[in-house]
Amino acid sequence: MKKLATRIALAVSIVLIIVLLGGASFSYGYRKGAEQPKLTIVKGVTNLEDGKETNADFSLFWDAWKVLDDKYVDAKNITEQEKVYGAISGMLASTGDPYSVFMPPKEADDFAQEISGEFGGIGAEIGIRNEQLVVVAPLKNTPAERAGIKAGDAIVKINDEDTHGLTTETAVGKIRGEKGTTVTLTLFREGWSDTKDFPIVRDAIQIPTLDWKMVNDAGKEDANGKILYIQLYNFYEKSPLLFYQAVAGAIDKNPKGIILDLRNNPGGYLDASVNIAGWFVDRGSVVVTEKFKADNDGHENFEAQGLPVFRNTPTVVLINQGSASASEILAGALRDNNGAKLVGEKSFGKGSVQELIPLKADAMVKITIAHWLTPNGTVIDKNGLTPDVKIAITEEDVKAEKDPQFDKAVEVLKEQLK
Repeated sequence: MKKLATRIALAVSIVLIIVLLGGASFSYGYRKGAEQPKLTIVKGVTNLEDGKETNADFSLFWDAWKVLDDKYVDAKNITEQEKVYGAISGMLASTGDPYSVFMPPKEADDFAQEISGEFGGIGAEIGIRNEQLVVVAPLKNTPAERAGIKAGDAIVKINDEDTHGLTTETAVGKIRGEKGTTVTLTLFREGWSDTKDFPIVRDAIQIPTLDWKMVNDAGKEDANGKILYIQLYNFYEKSPLLFYQAVAGAIDKNPKGIILDLRNNPGGYLDASVNIAGWFVDRGSVVVTEKFKADNDGHENFEAQGLPVFRNTPTVVLINQGSASASEILAGALRDNNGAKLVGEKSFGKGSVQELIPLKADAMVKITIAHWLTPNGTVIDKNGLTPDVKIAITEEDVKAEKDPQFDKAVEVLKEQLK
């Protein structure tokens, strides 16, 4: 991992639901302080780590600290360390970037468990789209999937609490809980006239990573089929090894075409997506470009380093609005480098890279350091990838247990195999 920090590509989120407050009603319960603010001068504040001095007026910080100590009705219930954590969280929030957050030790530990592949809750990744908290993807065989939650569902309330102003980490903390307990999500879905409540019983969640099988040209599972179907659910720690094992199991079957299913894959490690791309594109080919801070115009290319076993194998990639971050990187790399066809719906559009930086006392900062560009220069963030063949799955398809997107992928692949 680069610079002793872990780069990840996870969809993270914040909710903005506009609340209009009348000026008159706001005045109730508000009392203006009678005293004039006192001026506290603090000069020469220096960062002890790198020796750089800041011109920021830290006296304001200490004035606010003192007001909280002196005036807040429940001040005794807040520790000094909690106030420090709150201040750091506010500093990261000043970026306006919902992907850059501070995680106190408990949140950092929970996050580490999640990206290692196991955690407790309902089994759904959440993300941000147009400043609205949404479900990026329900995970396979989880309470969220069984409850009927879909990618793209807007999360309006958690246990009847408005999600306005919640950070992703706070929202996740409210959704998670002890196995066997219930959390109720109030959701809104495109096409509905109103919200609906989804009571979901929490369970221990083991994140699935990969399934594969051989299928025939009718799309049916067939050990003698010549199409390799790989469904990749995430890009977490185990995915490169499991992908290798799938390739090792399928290579003797001499697949003539591949369907790579990245639907409802919310992302994971950047390194994992680059690793897997190495099976498809020439060694040294650019998989993704990271564009850094505008003031230094820096960038870095991530190149494939694997053995391109499938370089000349026709490939179709399935995507939908639950395909985010690392999924978009891999899909974009295969289309730009190999001409792979994308089938399904427009992807999520999470195209920024975060770096996990450990801090003292087991805390952590997750901060946006760059934006991603596909090999051809397509900006992923907020744009997503538009499929070459657009096709949706309707509610009627779900009820009838039909998958027209998969069927179309088989059809497109058959055309390439002629």
